[in-house]
Amino acid sequence: MIVIRIMIHFLLRILGNSLALFAATLLVNGFILNGGIKEFLLAGIILGLLNLIVRPILKLISMPVIILTLGVFSLVINALMLWAVDYLFEFVIINNLYALVWATIVVTAVNAVISLINKATK
Repeated sequence: MIVIRIMIHFLLRILGNSLALFAATLLVNGFILNGGIKEFLLAGIILGLLNLIVRPILKLISMPVIILTLGVFSLVINALMLWAVDYLFEFVIINNLYALVWATIVVTAVNAVISLINKATK
């Protein structure tokens, strides 16, 4: 039963990341994800895995900076995760720092809303 809940949670995260990336492509000039549903899901899977494995390590290492900046440095970590997806896939294109910052804000906001919906349905 617990394994099923974890799998459902991770699948919702993948769909949420894919939806967040789609929203970023629509709202942010300079953030381009070429392809169809397969590419959005693949990028969502990788972003989900990075957020599951790498992000907690980076947050632990940078905890003093996160505390000093009252959590704003978490956006830098989120931007690094998004930049890593851009680095790994040719079909994800981030033209400049402006696009990275705004795409990070959009992806973070969409994921926050999806997390709230996910918690409300438990």
